[in-house]
Amino acid sequence: MWDLRKGATMATLTYHKKSVRALAGHPTEHTFVSAGADNIKKFKLPGGDFLHNTLSQQRAIVNTLAVNEDGVMASGGDDGSLWFWDYNSGHCYQQVEPVVQPGSLDSEAGVYAASYDITGSRLITCNADKTIGCYRPVEDATPESAPGLPYHPPSTIRRF
Repeated sequence: MWDLRKGATMATLTYHKKSVRALAGHPTEHTFVSAGADNIKKFKLPGGDFLHNTLSQQRAIVNTLAVNEDGVMASGGDDGSLWFWDYNSGHCYQQVEPVVQPGSLDSEAGVYAASYDITGSRLITCNADKTIGCYRPVEDATPESAPGLPYHPPSTIRRF
């Protein structure tokens, strides 16, 4: 943790056992999450106080995290998995396992980057299979009616 005014280190956070690949701050709270191969961890600012682990069972190295104002956290893994979490409790309530696009290898299933749009309602992902995904909530969805909402690109997209 850095004090930008002084240009000095305030603290070094050493809670992960493996490399950290992702970091995302909450847009309205003074908290952030970090992730890697071992777990997703939540911290409080300004001092970097450790709050808790998210019980990550994603079975993949987490490459990216994104959080919106509604407390929806998305994590994208190197196996293409995209999990949606409740930011406060750490409960995973939806998992999306995208299918690798035609012409791509199974190893090109990773999600490299993710970000919510300015409204916080759409999640945009950058994927290893050379695609961009766009996920949006279904207004009348229930856990029973919509356990997973995969993105399907238009059939008119040409692959190079």
